[in-house]
Amino acid sequence: MFLVARIVLTLAWMVLVPSMSYAQVDFSGEWRSVTHETDAEGPELGDFTGLPINDEARVVADAWDASILSLPELQCRPHPAPYAERTPGNPANAQMRWWKEVDPVTQAIVAYRKRGAWMEPERTIWMDGRPHPPSYAPHTWQGFSTGRWQGHTLIVTTTHLKEAFVRRNGVPVSDRTVMTENFVRHGNYLTSSLHVADPVYLEEPLLRTSTWVLDAGLADLHNRYPCGPNEIVIEVVRPKGEVPHHLPGANTMLRDFAMRFALPFEATRGGAESTYPEYMNKLKTMKPLTRTSGR
Repeated sequence: MFLVARIVLTLAWMVLVPSMSYAQVDFSGEWRSVTHETDAEGPELGDFTGLPINDEARVVADAWDASILSLPELQCRPHPAPYAERTPGNPANAQMRWWKEVDPVTQAIVAYRKRGAWMEPERTIWMDGRPHPPSYAPHTWQGFSTGRWQGHTLIVTTTHLKEAFVRRNGVPVSDRTVMTENFVRHGNYLTSSLHVADPVYLEEPLLRTSTWVLDAGLADLHNRYPCGPNEIVIEVVRPKGEVPHHLPGANTMLRDFAMRFALPFEATRGGAESTYPEYMNKLKTMKPLTRTSGR
């Protein structure tokens, strides 16, 4: 009986230990964004290049006015999860902190927590197998995230996100968005592969990658960029109830981006077709938009 018990335990150890070792990849620490991948995330008005958006998304984005962010009720609006890690900026405000929450009895990892500097978004990634809430549960800026290990890759699924922007020029994502991330660590580098699926505003999933480098010095900077009542000011005096916007067909600045870089206007409008290499052949048949060619 004792021999049988030892055999069972040995076999269990051989099966479980390799799979448990995958979860020993630790993301804890201070990470600084390698911002060369986020240069396009502070784009010009009308720059929808590389985004598989549909007509509904274009209508929303065309109506967007940057002055809307000066409204007092929106000045402390945090970046949503599909965009937060793509925030351009210096290493101080483009940093991210990871830490793990461990059960004090079992020592199992219950969750990972990650927190950004700008507006201090914090997201919990549950690792204890709990299900996602029902669709009618509250939606938040960071959503509800669960994680699982596949090899050395942490796969994170996020639902229950608020409708927000996926690029900071008005391109939207809806509250039906499902975001999937793959986090892989290579030495002092952390890579995130993002997959954003939205049946409302995207023709196909939006794919992105971001890279971070471990920087222990960030822990001493204590850079925090919270926003509260003391930071809210009246930036622009407006009539009560006025919200900056552009009515359909009334935004005269949408062509400026194409003219600035002598691009075909159609090519700046995004769409799934424009994300594939074969689109280069179609570009050759289009006429660039310049200031001399008119609007």
